[in-house]
Amino acid sequence: MNLFGSQLYRIMEWVTRFAFLQVLWIVFTIAGLGIFGIFPSTIAVFSIIRNWILGKDHTPLFKSFIHYYKTEFWKSNLLGAFVLIIVSLISIDIYYVQLSSIFTWTYIPLFSFMLISVLFIFYTFPVFVHYDLTILQTLKNSFLIMLISPIQSLLIIISLISLFIIMRYLPALGFIFGISSYSFVTMWLSLHAFRNVSKMQAPSASNDS
Repeated sequence: MNLFGSQLYRIMEWVTRFAFLQVLWIVFTIAGLGIFGIFPSTIAVFSIIRNWILGKDHTPLFKSFIHYYKTEFWKSNLLGAFVLIIVSLISIDIYYVQLSSIFTWTYIPLFSFMLISVLFIFYTFPVFVHYDLTILQTLKNSFLIMLISPIQSLLIIISLISLFIIMRYLPALGFIFGISSYSFVTMWLSLHAFRNVSKMQAPSASNDS
């Protein structure tokens, strides 16, 4: 009974953490006037989730969020500008497809571009918080990791689609755990991709030496 109680307490503790992280994301996104707050808030969420996955969960949540929000405010907004450009291109493609009710083979390049762009965005935030890189290096490494991580990319798609379906039928879960659950899934699978990249680089590094 004590074991069950301790496990239940642990589960409820993590549920509370994820919910509070969601609240912080909403509050600080609004505090940044939306457009200027959403990317620093998102980076703060990813940074905290990364620490949790790596076992660094002892720093107070609010203090950690404020730290990452302030430290990465301008750099994250610069990254956000590139993300918004990509999202705009995807939106244009979707609008173009919706103009015609007939599917033709000419749409294949458009769908391919949209799929690659979405996967690229999925990796962008994890790469940003995991590596100390410039914005251009972050974009470059995100694209390369996406290309050499098909399994992780497929798992990200399957996991996020599953989350979307669940939250579509239970909208309250999306409001309470939306960004935190998305960040956890994406960050956890991205870390596996990063480890695979490190293993691929290790033999070449030893050969160079």
